Amino acid sequence: MKETSAQARWEHYTGRPLLVLAVAFAVAYGVPIVHPHASPRLTSACTVVEWVVWASFAADYLARLGLSRRRLEFVRTHWPDLFAVVLPMLQPLRLLRIVATLTLVGQRARMASQIRLTTYVGGAVVGLLMFGSLAVLSVERDSPNGNIRTLGDAVWWSFTTMTTVGYGDHAPTTGLGRVLAVGLMLSGIALLGVVTANIAAWFIARFEQDDAVERRQTAAIEALTEEVRALRAEVAALSGPSLPHPHAPEETGPRP
Repeated sequence: MKETSAQARWEHYTGRPLLVLAVAFAVAYGVPIVHPHASPRLTSACTVVEWVVWASFAADYLARLGLSRRRLEFVRTHWPDLFAVVLPMLQPLRLLRIVATLTLVGQRARMASQIRLTTYVGGAVVGLLMFGSLAVLSVERDSPNGNIRTLGDAVWWSFTTMTTVGYGDHAPTTGLGRVLAVGLMLSGIALLGVVTANIAAWFIARFEQDDAVERRQTAAIEALTEEVRALRAEVAALSGPSLPHPHAPEETGPRP
């Protein structure tokens, strides 16, 4: 019980700081892409921020691992966290750091009980749109045959890809860009399914609640009906012909 409470306290106190670091990572990742001609000093500073954020999430994972006595079970049940922490070390690409940060933020959001499903889905949609737009712009901007040259084109492409509309006016031409497109398509389908299931579950819950209220009202009416019947029977029994008193003399002859 102590290790559970300690881990819960750690996640409670570190939730907001890690969220702030995730926002800082998003800014640091997007600035060099939106401003490709930024100074090398600014670009280097953004890269440092990205690695600091990754190191913070890695430290958070190690701290939660240290607070758990069942460490093997923790590693087995939190393997996406471990994957996101180790992946940038194997190949320090910026795109891999995006995947790592999104995975870690998503895991922490799912573990936080105060964040509801609707908020999580909305945040996931915004995050995927933003990172997908920036990522495809970074890999398609310098492509000879690419037609995604501006941030507006990238955002429009992300919207049409996540909603699986696919107008075809903008499409990636590089291999990495197409991998991003597949990821956005699958993510869009998954998020749409989550939203649809959430709405359906809400309607079902409301219907079940209304049905439970109706059942309680019906049961109350039936109980009241039985009480009324019992009262009527008692009233009928009391208002019936009275029996003669056992000590009263019987009248045998005609009265004078």
